[in-house]
Amino acid sequence: MSPSTGRFDFVVVSNRLPVDRVIDPDGSARWQRSPGGLVTALEPVMRAADGAWVGWPGKADVEVEPFEADDMHLVPVALSAGEVERYYEGFSNDTLWPLYHDVISPPAYHREWWESYRAVNERFARASAEAAAPNATVWVQDYQLQLVPSMLRALRPDLTIGFFNHIPFPPYGIFSQLPWRRAIVEGLLGADVIGFQRASDAANFFSAVRRLFGYGMRSPEVRVPDGQGGHRTVIAKAFPISIDVESFEEIARRPEVIARAAQIRHDLGDPGTIMLGVDRLDYTKGIGHRLKAFGELLRDGSARTGEVALVQVASPSRERVEAYMQLRDEIELTVGRLNGDYSTISHPAISYLHHGYPREEMVALYLAADVMLVTALRDGMNLVAKEYVACRHDEDGVLILSEFAGAADELKNALLVNPHDIEGLKEAMLRAIAMPKRERSTRMRALRRRVRENDVARWSQSFLDTLRHVGSR
Repeated sequence: MSPSTGRFDFVVVSNRLPVDRVIDPDGSARWQRSPGGLVTALEPVMRAADGAWVGWPGKADVEVEPFEADDMHLVPVALSAGEVERYYEGFSNDTLWPLYHDVISPPAYHREWWESYRAVNERFARASAEAAAPNATVWVQDYQLQLVPSMLRALRPDLTIGFFNHIPFPPYGIFSQLPWRRAIVEGLLGADVIGFQRASDAANFFSAVRRLFGYGMRSPEVRVPDGQGGHRTVIAKAFPISIDVESFEEIARRPEVIARAAQIRHDLGDPGTIMLGVDRLDYTKGIGHRLKAFGELLRDGSARTGEVALVQVASPSRERVEAYMQLRDEIELTVGRLNGDYSTISHPAISYLHHGYPREEMVALYLAADVMLVTALRDGMNLVAKEYVACRHDEDGVLILSEFAGAADELKNALLVNPHDIEGLKEAMLRAIAMPKRERSTRMRALRRRVRENDVARWSQSFLDTLRHVGSR
């Protein structure tokens, strides 16, 4: 914090604050740090810079003054119930999310949603401008706030502004469907550095800039008019996000977690192979595709209940959005049908769990699983794949990974699959089940080396080093 102004030299801006409001049994309320890689990645930077975090506290129609929690300065941005419905559930998650994920589900375009999105982005920009010290660095996060960089630059041209897009950026043929495509790209170009998960996402963004504005560019640079007859340079490139590898491995080595993993295997009837899927219940994750492939393996006798078990953790997600309600019905109908057809009294074919778990339980599941199924139809990164690898200090286990997840660019020693190819997915499952120990260990060692080399601290350092270099020009 700058002592002279009471403002902050480093400000993070995201849709949500990194804390959740928790009500204790005695009725008292407190703030508890949210689990998640972004908080872990930025916490050291926040502490070193005495920075602030701007975001929505997660409850509609709640006005909260700036406060401190978990040694972080937090600046709440209030949203009404109507804004949560229009800006967040509507434009962010029923327009942008499906559009940016290759239109797996049809996007909805409503002008009132767009107006709310623009108004909320303006509120975030103003809150960030007020929190930032002169010449501060502001790092804006994700697709809910794509207009903030340009709005913030208009309010505070002295700032160095970064933006990171955690989800894919679509090809222009898809992106062009968005009625407000120019405004979105203009919003992003307000940043000095724009980060994407994959090089292909950055290339898609360059294509949109070229088609919509015709600005001069030479990857990774875009020359943007500064409004005064000159230009400023915007860097747009891939900075693949990662996880806190050490914390996952530390948990995975705890004796009680190892014992819990053994208990999970026992509770499942000690099958020869446990396959595991861990996802938000989202249509981008390919849960239905893996259930279809597994069901066909059971049907044709290639996999037998008691010898192979599938555990599917599907944590609740956006349950007020119609497409997600329909997806839950479809998935649960499929699970019920397969269990009805193939389960025995002592061995369910699929153990389906529609709720979240604490990190320790997730790590125990990773250790118990012989095969990790990541079959996303489109995913910015998919950190579950990296979490599984980080936990496997025994250098065992097989990762089946969709080539449409950003993690596939790095984790090339996984079994890469096209989840739309059900026959190919079945072949990968059978190959994983039959894979010799020596090959499993060779692949897992290579995967673990890659995840260690690019952990979450390196991700944030790489982005911020680039941002500081641009800001010092």
